Amino acid sequence: METVKVILNPYAGRGRGGRVADALEAAFRRGNVPFELTETRGPGEAISLARQARLDGYAIVAAAGGDGTVHEVLNGLAQATPDGETVRGLAVFPAGSGNDFSDMAGAARDFDAGVQAIRAGRTRTVDLGLVEAFDGRDTMHRYSGNNIGVGFEAQVTVESRKIKRLRGFAIYLWATFRALRAYDQPYFEVSWTDGEGNVHEAAMPMLLVSIGNTRRTGGAFYLTPDAVMDDGLLDLAYAEALSRLGILNLLPRAMTSTGLQGQKAVHFGRLRSVRITVRQPVPVHTDGEVLAQGVEKLTVVVQPGRLQVFV
Repeated sequence: METVKVILNPYAGRGRGGRVADALEAAFRRGNVPFELTETRGPGEAISLARQARLDGYAIVAAAGGDGTVHEVLNGLAQATPDGETVRGLAVFPAGSGNDFSDMAGAARDFDAGVQAIRAGRTRTVDLGLVEAFDGRDTMHRYSGNNIGVGFEAQVTVESRKIKRLRGFAIYLWATFRALRAYDQPYFEVSWTDGEGNVHEAAMPMLLVSIGNTRRTGGAFYLTPDAVMDDGLLDLAYAEALSRLGILNLLPRAMTSTGLQGQKAVHFGRLRSVRITVRQPVPVHTDGEVLAQGVEKLTVVVQPGRLQVFV
């Protein structure tokens, strides 16, 4: 059995990652799977650790933490994988606040079951989104496994980083109320190409644009409720500009898998690629990680079946 490189974020889940380190190591020992564990020391480090692990020959690299840790590890692996080749050997041990990607992919929350998935070589292949964002000065590139949020959704993520005392879903709920005061609803121009090659456009003031590879974000919000992570497409949802009362009315509906369907202000689509231009720079997150707080242009292109993950 090959040695698994485990990248643990001790700060995930407001410190839960550090508290589960012993349990994770014990699960690997019980499963008789050799491992080498490295803890991250700050944001972004898991990208370089994962990239170097793959270049050093580790066939399996595990992300132990939340969605942000998974996001960084898969980006590091993707950077070390030639374009057009499958990004192989990602394992996930959930220890975050939302754990959206791992839940939607079907990865076990139980560490022993996760180790057994590695031993059995049980994997599935899922799509990725390749993101290119321009903030007026720099162009940033990221891979997304779960979802990309533009506008209000990303502002919620920005606000959540300022909240220190809450845990779990309560963080995102309180951050939503904070975002109501901090976010304007600018004019968006959105153009996307669907699975048949048809081009669609929408231009108006918008609350948000969400591009989902999976159904769930933020631990409980179903902004793209029909998204399937291995169908070769990404799902699009955009909401027209709303009053604060309208936003609050929409919030509980977004917390059920069918609540946004049929809402006149919310529109859905499926896409191979999308281009978004905003007259007033807005924040953008990728898999719950703030990419930038003032993006002017954004493109996302699906990469079908690009990622292999243990389940």
